[in-house]
Amino acid sequence: MSSKFSIKPLYEEVADQIREKIFNHELAPGSWINEKELTELFGISRTPLREALKVLASEGLITMKLRRGAYVTEVDHDEISQIFKVIAILEGSACKLVAQTATDKDLEELDSLHLKLEKAAADRDIDRFFELNQEFHDKIQEISGNRWMRKVITDLRQVLKLQRRNSLTKMGRLEQSLQEHRQILSALISRKGDLAQELMVNHLRQGQVAAVK
Repeated sequence: MSSKFSIKPLYEEVADQIREKIFNHELAPGSWINEKELTELFGISRTPLREALKVLASEGLITMKLRRGAYVTEVDHDEISQIFKVIAILEGSACKLVAQTATDKDLEELDSLHLKLEKAAADRDIDRFFELNQEFHDKIQEISGNRWMRKVITDLRQVLKLQRRNSLTKMGRLEQSLQEHRQILSALISRKGDLAQELMVNHLRQGQVAAVK
């Protein structure tokens, strides 16, 4: 255990391990966190484990219940809708900023990412498409230059990962998502901030619809 957790503080490495188990649904939404089992699995004491759980609770992935311990957070349809609405506002604003302030190099990097997205779609490689889709959104946030906005979006997207289903696997959603990205990129390259904002908000609304169906 000591060699495995040698770079970050121990509790951060433990948080990373538990977070991965949550996203892989090895720890299912609503399930109780068995502290004794995890301390034995990682070969650690309860102190770093509890510090790790505090980190995950601050991210919304763990819910602490009085006298009952820690549970993997469950999100219902209403909460998913609420999260998407907030993300849509923030990412829409980021798009508008990018259209107004991005350098030509920034836009070239977005275009390069989009070309990779097109290839993943053509190959029907949903895992790769999902990864590149996230990179495309992350790049827009990075270019916008607002690190606080980016942190809030990142934290909210972490909570969305608690869902079991990937909306991109639904019939026609991958093609629809790709077309929405094309329109967003075109608006950004054309420096049409209001349009880029509107398109991003619509894109995330469509993602919300697919996620809760």
